[in-house]
Amino acid sequence: MARPRKTVQDHTFLAAALEGLELQKQRIDEQIRQVRAMLGRRGPALAAAGAPAATEKRARKRMLSSAARERIAAAQKKRWAEFRKGKKKAESS
Repeated sequence: MARPRKTVQDHTFLAAALEGLELQKQRIDEQIRQVRAMLGRRGPALAAAGAPAATEKRARKRMLSSAARERIAAAQKKRWAEFRKGKKKAESS
């Protein structure tokens, strides 16, 4: 004898699961919006809700000369050398 199907229970179970998943999706979308706001980025919903005009100029990235990059690299190498020297003295003591 064939088993009767429980489509009514399966349907209500799936509907409840779908509702729960949609609630989770809404919470996650809200958290994503909050993180983007903290980062200063605007999502599509926030941009339409009152974002400044797209014609505003964005800040340009600062360009360093090769001489400036070399000075920064030399200073960083000096700091690391001092750090390693201090670390060796601490280990030998």
